[in-house]
Amino acid sequence: MTQKRASGLLLHITSLPSKYGIGDLGPQAYKFADFLVRARQKFWQILPLTPPTLRQNPYSPYNCISAFAGNHLLISPDLLYRRGLLLKEEIQDCPRFAKSKVEYPKVVYYKTKLLNAAYERFKVSKKQSDYERFCIENAKWLDDFALFVVLRRHFGRIVWCDWPAKLRDRYKDAVRTARGNFEEAIDREKFLQYVFFKQLFDLKRYCGGQGVKLIGDIPIYVAYTSADVWANPEIFKLDNAKKPRFVSGVPPDMFSRTGQLWGNPVYDWQALKDTRYRWWLARIEHNLKLFDLVRIDHFRGFFAYWQVPAGDKTAANGKWVKCPYEDFFNTLFKRFDANRIIAEDLGLITSDIKTFIEKHQMTGMRVLQFGLNGNLTKNLHFPANHRKNTIVYTGTHDNNTAAGWFRKDANAEQKKRLFACLGRKVPAHQFNWEFIKLALSSVANRAIVPVQDILGLGESARMNRPGSIKGNWRWRLHPGQLTPQISKKLAKLTAICHRTLNRRR
Repeated sequence: MTQKRASGLLLHITSLPSKYGIGDLGPQAYKFADFLVRARQKFWQILPLTPPTLRQNPYSPYNCISAFAGNHLLISPDLLYRRGLLLKEEIQDCPRFAKSKVEYPKVVYYKTKLLNAAYERFKVSKKQSDYERFCIENAKWLDDFALFVVLRRHFGRIVWCDWPAKLRDRYKDAVRTARGNFEEAIDREKFLQYVFFKQLFDLKRYCGGQGVKLIGDIPIYVAYTSADVWANPEIFKLDNAKKPRFVSGVPPDMFSRTGQLWGNPVYDWQALKDTRYRWWLARIEHNLKLFDLVRIDHFRGFFAYWQVPAGDKTAANGKWVKCPYEDFFNTLFKRFDANRIIAEDLGLITSDIKTFIEKHQMTGMRVLQFGLNGNLTKNLHFPANHRKNTIVYTGTHDNNTAAGWFRKDANAEQKKRLFACLGRKVPAHQFNWEFIKLALSSVANRAIVPVQDILGLGESARMNRPGSIKGNWRWRLHPGQLTPQISKKLAKLTAICHRTLNRRR
């Protein structure tokens, strides 16, 4: 399927300005949607909205405690106030938060108080029919998630595999008793999910009315300490004590001689196949309701995954395990449009994966920062080798910013090749816009630029540093940082590169 040329920006919800210490689904999200329209952008790409563990790799949305739930820290207090669930004085009496980064512990403490107050008011309100409908429609994941979160809080630092055996193994009588004992706490968790998804759907509706499409992100794995593993242990490779037998990672390569040890439990693909992939189909369906398009992270993991024995300190002793990918995707594409799924085909991509993506005309990814290495005739990220049905990025959330990459990471040979592409040498202070122009000029039908790059921000503004758990997922925009001058400049460049969005008002 041929896609029209268009472009968009990558900005996670947590990075929006907000006086509450973390970006949310409130007024600033709507303002950013308006900015996209003024800048003639069609796409807003965000990172996973699932709740992070707040424990292991604590703030990463790719290490989530649910594949279905939303991160309640992204609920907007301003919108709760408009619904009459918070008082004006409650949102005015706000701590002073850092403007340029998320202070997670401080945010969690403050927003928990606000959300508790909102729930107490909601309990006595008469307007609960919409909430009850939400609970019924989402019961398949919501009931287990809400109970899991409450039990997780009740048992503190004890991992679910060490809970009392009957709760660990989900004996019906033990689960029923727990639901009764913690009824109000469970109701609170369901309320938070109801509010989160109502705010998200309202934002999506507004963006759609403006001609802006949302691109979501699905992490391939979930955390071991997640509701999904507790509720569906049969689809993961666990032992009799419900502990992982193997964990995920990637093999040693030129960047790491011991590989990367991610530590997530790996799927039992035979068990998934026996259920006709019920859990994965439900997950994809859920996300396609939330977003117009979804990017599946680590797409190659559906073809073969790197399996490491649990307890190993590195990923070096792992092995590749093949998946029934043809059967899985045949099942998937009978229900869902392949054109709504973006394959994160980065890293070690074998010929069978390339053939599959081309056969099904799936959208792949190209990253300019990767395009200036090695043999350029074989480098798929080199601009001359791009194909139409891809999304080209200046960089992703895992990369340095464009300015940071140019100043710190790019070597002399890469800069020489880059200047050859641009047709001239470029000083560091002009580089970000020239790099953006290179992306927008690509033959790729879609182009996505991280917001940090249109601002020309350096390394301190990068979102994530793979292999490190310190300082990640914290960067935030300042209020007023996205100026009219920037939107005009981006709109003009977008028009020159024939990626314009017809404005809808």
